Amino acid sequence: VGWRAAWGQLRPLRWFVVVLLVVQVVIADVPTAVALTARLVLAVALAALVTLTTRTTDLMAALERGLRPFRRFGVDPARVSLLMSLTLRSVPVVAGIAGRIREARWARGRERSVRAFAVPLVVGVLRHADAMGEALQARGLDD
Repeated sequence: VGWRAAWGQLRPLRWFVVVLLVVQVVIADVPTAVALTARLVLAVALAALVTLTTRTTDLMAALERGLRPFRRFGVDPARVSLLMSLTLRSVPVVAGIAGRIREARWARGRERSVRAFAVPLVVGVLRHADAMGEALQARGLDD
């Protein structure tokens, strides 16, 4: 994994980390604030490293194996794995919908309107979810 890919995973956190550090300095002392913030950055970096170096199918297989003991409580590991896999694959779809809406808002001159973003986003996400549900049902994965 190159430095650019690693930094790309951590870059969205930079403002959150700054705010967290400032809040922790106000609430606690500086060494505690630095330690807590460093732990958060390290945890996110390690999680990013795992997702960058491991295929999604391998992650889902590990999740299924880890959930096997919970079958006696009614948990279906295959369904949980499918749900997680669909969730992971839906994130870029939702980001794409949001990007198209942002571009359309900008073209219309309504770039500051929250409603002009939220309503089409919710409608687009619900349409995607409905199409996904129909596809799963067509493949026999409904109750």
